[in-house]
Parts: sequence; C-alpha cells; structure tokens
Amino acid sequence: MRAIQVTEYVKGPMDLRVVTLPTPVPSPTDYLIEIHSAGTNFFDILQIQGKYQHQPALPWIGGAEFAGTVLAVPSSLRTPLRFAVGDRVFGATQGAYATHILAPEQALLPIPAGWTFEDAAGLFVTAPTSYGALVHRANVQAGEWVLVHAAAGGVGLAAVQIAKAKGAMVIATAGTQRKRQIARQFGADYVVDYRDKSWPEQVKQLCAQHRAGNGKAGVDIVYDPVGLIETSLKCVAWNARLLVIGFAAGEIEKVALNRVLLKNVSLVGLHWGQYARFEKETVKSVWAGIFDLVAQGKFRGTAFKDEAFVGLESVPRALQALGGRETWGKVVVKVVDHENDTSKSKL
Repeated sequence: MRAIQVTEYVKGPMDLRVVTLPTPVPSPTDYLIEIHSAGTNFFDILQIQGKYQHQPALPWIGGAEFAGTVLAVPSSLRTPLRFAVGDRVFGATQGAYATHILAPEQALLPIPAGWTFEDAAGLFVTAPTSYGALVHRANVQAGEWVLVHAAAGGVGLAAVQIAKAKGAMVIATAGTQRKRQIARQFGADYVVDYRDKSWPEQVKQLCAQHRAGNGKAGVDIVYDPVGLIETSLKCVAWNARLLVIGFAAGEIEKVALNRVLLKNVSLVGLHWGQYARFEKETVKSVWAGIFDLVAQGKFRGTAFKDEAFVGLESVPRALQALGGRETWGKVVVKVVDHENDTSKSKL
C-alpha cells in the first residue's frame, strides 16, 4: 500500500512524504478497508509536529478520518458482524492517510445512501460534535436563536444545519466574504464578520430588531469552537447556554463569572471524544439523530469544493490550506480515483 508515514516529527505539512509499505493482511479482530477519501483535521498538523496530546510511538501513519470499501471482515469475532465485504463505510482511527487501513467495528459507520466517499470522510468528527452540543447539551428548541462562531468551518457548517433542522434561527460569524457566503448557502439566516470588533453589537441589533421579550437582548445559544465565550457574553439573552467546543484561536479563555451570574447563563462544555468512554448510549442516540436528519434531507456533506486534493501526494497541500485558514467546510483528500468502483481492490 501507499501511505504517509511519520518516522520523525516535522516542522509542517509540506515536509511529509508518501512511501510504499506492506498492505495490511486480513485481521482476526479488525476490518480491512480500502480508503477512497480521507478527511483532514487540525490535530493532524499538531500530531506530525509532535505537539498533540495523543502521540503514537514512531513510526506511524498520519490521518484519522476516512471513507472507503470493506475488503475483508474480522475472522474471529463471534457476534454477528455489522458489515460485509463490499460495504461502503466511514470512520476514524489512526492511519487514514493511506490506501488501506485496519479498523475495529466500533470505529465504523455505514455511508448514508446517496452520499459520496468524499462527503462521508468528513462526517465522523464534525456532525456528532455539533449534534451532541446543540441537541444533547444545549437542548436547542424551535424558535430559539443560535450564534455559531467560525460557521464556515467543518463543525460550524454542521452546527448551522443542525440548528436550522431543529427550527432555530442562526446568526453565523465568519472572517471572509466567501465564508459568510458559504454559511448562508448552508442555511444561516444572518451573517456577521467577527473580525469587526463591533460584531457583538451587530448581533444585539439583529435580536433587538427581530425578537420579542427577553430575546431582544441577544441569542439563546452560543456555539463556540474558537474561544469567544467572554465576548459572546455581551450579546446573549437571559438563560442563554454557551457551548464551549474548542479553542481554535489558540488561547484558552478566562471568563468573568460575575457576568455568568448576572445574565443567569450556563457555560456548557463538550468533549465528544470521551462520550464513547462515559456515555456509549448517547453516542448511539446522536448518530441516530444525525442519520435521521440526513434521511430527511436536512443535513448534507460539507466537503470543501474550491480546490481539489487528489492523491496522497496532495495531503501536505491540503493540511497547509487547512492550517492557513484558506478553506471552508471539511477539507477532504480523494485517495483513489474510482469513487464507486471497487474492482481494482486487491488483498
């Protein structure tokens, strides 16, 4: 197989190289999958630099998210298998920047009908993060107003769609005209440039113009993967819920708790990666909800389309574009050139 193997930590994505390695053999406990598309993540960049909280022992293959076709099933599992040879699956496990991967059943899900490998490769992390936050943690309700920061990013576009599917109004923030345009295309009702320091006032003005009662003061829910909780407290309504999703801006905030008290708001964290450990039943519920929205046509793929990344050789450029914030949605690399034809697959 071909893969991007990390034998030593590098300065950045452009230092990565594609190598040829032995193709994994069918496993007693894991599925062997031919990867068609691989999703990129910010943590991939940190990992190749040796800066991530989870660092595999060298050497290792980069990447975590993928979509592809089952080539072989586990040979020793006694329980009925969920997938068969030829099934189209997506999932996440270490080693996605490769033509083949071994993955356990719990790391895999079926690709929704009508979805491409490209769109499915970016679904495993973004969709449940946003659904778990908005539905399970914030209990978003029809008629509420949701402020989504970095709304044109992978989790942002997922959040916009989920909030709209639940009947909420969405104010989306994004830093470029193109990204604000994308947020609107995915359903945002209003867009705001968060580089403009007056953005909290703009949010308040929108609420004052279009809402009644306590809602005139601001939004009911803030979805924040950036690190803008402190500033967002300026434009929230009574009883608002502020979702702490991440710190893409690079700094961990310190929030004045007196403002949390005075506005009677809740700060709610979400660590989706730990749900498989602490709340397995919630994981099932979240994915059931996501697949239901997909079936209703209320949730679509968010793969970045302004530039094509084809072949493993394009992974460095894809990561560079992601890290440089040149992209929107989910940056996905097309690993193989046969989207629906698995006849070229060989064990």
